[in-house]
Amino acid sequence: MNILIVGGGGREHAIAASLKKSAKVEKLYCAPGNGGISALAECFPVKATDIDGIVELARKLNPDYVFVAPDDPLVAGMVDKLNDAGFKTFGPRANAAIIEGSKSFSKGLMKKYGIPTAAYEVFTDEEKAVAYLREQNSYPAVIKADGLALGKGVIIAKDFEEARDAVHSMLVDGKFGKSGAEIVIEEFMTGPEVSVLAFTDGKAVKPMISSMDHKRAYDNDEGLNTGGMGTIAPNPCYTDEIAAECMEKIFKPTIKAMADEGRPFKGCLYFGLMITPQGAKVVEYNCRFGDPETQVVLPLLETDLADIIESVWNENLAELDIKWSGESCACVVMASGGYPEKYETGKEIGGLDETGQCAGAYVYHAGTKLENGKFLTAGGRVLGVTATAENLQAALDKAYKAVSEISFDKAHYRRDIGKRALEQK
Repeated sequence: MNILIVGGGGREHAIAASLKKSAKVEKLYCAPGNGGISALAECFPVKATDIDGIVELARKLNPDYVFVAPDDPLVAGMVDKLNDAGFKTFGPRANAAIIEGSKSFSKGLMKKYGIPTAAYEVFTDEEKAVAYLREQNSYPAVIKADGLALGKGVIIAKDFEEARDAVHSMLVDGKFGKSGAEIVIEEFMTGPEVSVLAFTDGKAVKPMISSMDHKRAYDNDEGLNTGGMGTIAPNPCYTDEIAAECMEKIFKPTIKAMADEGRPFKGCLYFGLMITPQGAKVVEYNCRFGDPETQVVLPLLETDLADIIESVWNENLAELDIKWSGESCACVVMASGGYPEKYETGKEIGGLDETGQCAGAYVYHAGTKLENGKFLTAGGRVLGVTATAENLQAALDKAYKAVSEISFDKAHYRRDIGKRALEQK
């Protein structure tokens, strides 16, 4: 089996590493890939958002499957175009990917089908949004850009002034462009957050191991929201009882709702959950593998990922028994100085071998390039240094030991990944 992976970050490196273990996979291709992925797959300089370019590349390579990993091309309809050109794919079509592409769509879906989520209203007019904030007078308040915003389109406002400024920045200043032309104002929910990725063929749903993301840039959850500074799996807050509740009240109803709406979802559906005092509620959906959740979930997968891809395409996922290791996994993200705001690239990375790895851990490359045999930084989040072990503390110790051996100018990383999870155990 030959597979073309679309994307070039840490998530795609984790997908490539998982597929590389498969006895069924003969050849991996990736577009655009990155420095680390190039050790596992033949990379092509086609942007992940270039739908026509990817279809043309698929025609040249003729892969058995195309795995579309990032949100932008999924929401823009890359899977539809690939299917129309005769290629089997992993990932939802555009009419299902809207579950991430439009927060007002996903909130409306949950309201219609009784899937638990935060109370909310949708606005395109600043005056009406501000009047609603005054009327609710409840803080913190959550203001979200409707569309895709690289994981940064959510502002948690601690008072009216902050909330009003957030509304203005999105609706009037166009901070998130078209993505913020419509906004969702939500009640603030409290409780531990849990990420659950799930395989689905549009009918059956098979949740993966739960994980915990660390979104803030700095220790103790300080600083700006980022795409994720580290993850651990499994998440200790996600008990068997909560998992059973989520399956009956959230996972199955969501898959059925999408099918009933004529939007069957095939691929990986990400459930961002909060375990509130009233039970589990949906914070958000993503139409693809999360990043960096994938980096801690796939290393624990024991079933062949290629088999899962086939069963999702063939819509017989219900028949597949997916097995997971009983270990723990931890990922520490090493980022460029200044991330998630302005940062420099092109810094040489020390401490990696010729395949971009470091002893004792697995290094997923997110923003790197390979130039003249040297790995250089090429993004905000640069590396996801990941380790598995019999328990979380041991996995964290291994990951942080590897982090201490890797260096690049102005590298920064959180030193408290997994701390909350260890306190909750």
